[in-house]
Amino acid sequence: MISTATKTLQTNNKTIYVALLSTLTFFLFLDYIPGLEAWSAWVTPPVALFLGLIFALTCGQAHPKFNKKTSKYLLQYSVVGLGFGMNLHSALASGKEGMEFTVISVIGTLVIGWFIGRKLFKIDRNTAYLISSGTAICGGSAIAAVGPVLRAKDSEMSVALGTIFILNAIALFIFPMIGHALNMDQQQFGTWAAIAIHDTSSVVGAGAAYGEEALKVATTIKLTRALWIIPMAFATSFIFKSKGQKISIPWFIFFFVLAMVVNTYLLGGVPQLGAAINGIARKTLTITMFFIGASLSIDVLRAVGVKPLVQGVLLWVVISLSTLAYIYFV
Repeated sequence: MISTATKTLQTNNKTIYVALLSTLTFFLFLDYIPGLEAWSAWVTPPVALFLGLIFALTCGQAHPKFNKKTSKYLLQYSVVGLGFGMNLHSALASGKEGMEFTVISVIGTLVIGWFIGRKLFKIDRNTAYLISSGTAICGGSAIAAVGPVLRAKDSEMSVALGTIFILNAIALFIFPMIGHALNMDQQQFGTWAAIAIHDTSSVVGAGAAYGEEALKVATTIKLTRALWIIPMAFATSFIFKSKGQKISIPWFIFFFVLAMVVNTYLLGGVPQLGAAINGIARKTLTITMFFIGASLSIDVLRAVGVKPLVQGVLLWVVISLSTLAYIYFV
């Protein structure tokens, strides 16, 4: 039985959680009230993620199921909404360079990650492959798609997701700082973030923190990269002889492209509508960062362990440095 003290603590934690979420939302939407716009400037994706992380690490997970489900769908809706702020031709042109590098980087990351995980650290097959897949394509989405094909255990999925999630949280903070330190322009940073950061949420968050053009480039390249989930899942099924497993297709990516098409060809006469949808999407993305941060807990950190985390870090360093080299020297 749960003691009265424990119930009281859980109630207090949930109250703090709701208060933080309500405060973030309140200040975000002050942006729509004339004269109060400046009050919402401090609520950025990194700040929202940081508040979620602090809450989770000090108070635990108040609403784990709600966090997981809401962050998943709110992120997808936010990404689609961002499409209404982009011109199809400009987005494709700005992301062309990164797309050319996608094929090499995806395959290379999978091979290097497998070598680090299996050969160097002797990590079990499924965990090593899941971490490599998450790093190569789009973090948690790739792991969620490939896991059932591998028939991965819940523990293996948790370790892989935990590893990728920890590195995502770090990336959202340090990538913009590194970009500014290296004097990267918007195009360069967007390309780098899209390829070197695992999850779509952190890519979009880092791009938004760096600048408007960086956000467009990062989002376009990342979602193009995410389409590799489909062939990778089929290839995984063939390599590991897994038959009859359902493959999860990221349909929201196609809706993102559709949103760009609508904005480019149908909303040309009313650009205010596309801008309004895009503005709301940016705010819901910031709220999504809080949900994602609040999903990390001490238990998740303990479950990851040292070896999978080291594999993830080493692979992350390799892909980050190789992408930088490509951007500057190719």
